[in-house]
Amino acid sequence: MVAIITEKFKLHNASQFIESFTEAAPSAYYLFIGKPTAFSSTNDGAGASDTSPPTPPDSVSDEFYFWDQMIGAKAIGSTDVLQVIPRRDWSNGTSFDMYKDDYSSLNTADSGASSLYTSTFYFRTSANRVYKVISNIPAGEFTAAAAFSGVEPTSESTSLFTTGGYVLKFMYTISAANATKFLTTDFMPVVTDSTVSAAATDGAIESFKVTNLGVGCTDGTFFAAVQGDGTSAGTASGAVVRIVISGGKVQSFGTNESTTSGINSGGAGYTYGTIHTAAGFTFSDSGLTSASAIGGTTDPVFDVIVSPKGGHGSSGVEEFGAHFVMTNTTLTGAEGDDIAATNDFRNVGLVVDPTNFGTSTVATASTARQTFAVKFPASGTGSVSGTFSADEKITQASTNAIGKVVEFDSNLKILYYQQERHADFGTNSTTGAFVAFSGENAITGASSSAVATPDATADSAVTLANASTITFTDGYANPELAADSGNIIYKENRRPISRATDQTEDIKIIVEF
Repeated sequence: MVAIITEKFKLHNASQFIESFTEAAPSAYYLFIGKPTAFSSTNDGAGASDTSPPTPPDSVSDEFYFWDQMIGAKAIGSTDVLQVIPRRDWSNGTSFDMYKDDYSSLNTADSGASSLYTSTFYFRTSANRVYKVISNIPAGEFTAAAAFSGVEPTSESTSLFTTGGYVLKFMYTISAANATKFLTTDFMPVVTDSTVSAAATDGAIESFKVTNLGVGCTDGTFFAAVQGDGTSAGTASGAVVRIVISGGKVQSFGTNESTTSGINSGGAGYTYGTIHTAAGFTFSDSGLTSASAIGGTTDPVFDVIVSPKGGHGSSGVEEFGAHFVMTNTTLTGAEGDDIAATNDFRNVGLVVDPTNFGTSTVATASTARQTFAVKFPASGTGSVSGTFSADEKITQASTNAIGKVVEFDSNLKILYYQQERHADFGTNSTTGAFVAFSGENAITGASSSAVATPDATADSAVTLANASTITFTDGYANPELAADSGNIIYKENRRPISRATDQTEDIKIIVEF
């Protein structure tokens, strides 16, 4: 059995993902960051280090580890996600492929691409206008593409136009907001321009390619109906092409200029088309009332190019095969006290439908702190001696609990920490046992030698630096999301990225469906 996953299937999946943000019962997506501690060969795989981050395994156990390492999460809204396509920038002297409906491994584009969506049949200008190349064949030529030769296009006409030796179709303009959020060095956002879409005609014939110029034909201007399955195909009410013969052969393809061969009328409803130039199929007028034979020892041959469903410009997303989706999330400072801004992070990811800690209710908060926290007395017995250091190992007397410091708030005497299921990160190196921090048992920093005793009287909400609150029970607070809830659908390891209270991280994640 021979089968393929089609571009339409990929596009469908990408579109469904986008739709899941706004449907009647939308999914809840969160971007998360994590792993403030360094990668190591012991815990993260042979050769793993901060300079050589490991590829995260797609395994059940690895998802647990990502939850252990999570620092915080931020909700992704419907305006933070968009379908994108590979970025192709206009440059004078650059060759672009033309739109053609039948690219394959046996019929490649000029660039060598074996499919339409991997070809270079569109480009973006410096003003963020996006154009589709309808024809890249220069005047007088019919075999090979030419490089664009001329000034940068600016037209936003809903009709085809010719410039730089190309026939172009304006598709849309990337808005300033979308450029900021979704334009990268490798990808560009794709949308549908409503004005362009309204002007599109489903099944119109808007271009063709000459595969044989003809030999010894009669000079003059001739007209021929495009046969096929279009509305009124084969008549003057369907698609009609204008064929200009000079020097015994067909002259160059244009748009509607009377001096060139081109589409006289595009018709509608075509899924395939053919052009016959033998006697009885050509006429001297566009109404196809006066038969006029082209003649010649060799008839010209035309390859009719069928427009996409809906017509050129009807749907940018579908016409460009936008099976890539980009999410864009910005992390500004501590994000309302929920995401530590005094440490670094090494992994990012997406989790869908996580639940609130201790419940089965899907989270709806805009941000979520994902570290444990312990409150120490502000003064007196058990108060902090010294200053806990980020990433250092902490241990607790009596319980033998082990963890790692994420952040220490020296003003409010709050220690934020994690417990990973690695030896000396959260489990006992000898027994492998995991023990949670609890009770009024002193906590000591392994490298700072800082020590303090949890404040068992802390049983209320504490207002943090940015006016958010955190509620302690007997001196302890749990993460805001239930560990291992929902599904982590994207995981990425990176070299360490340092955070700061006056810094913003712009995190773009691109997923190919």
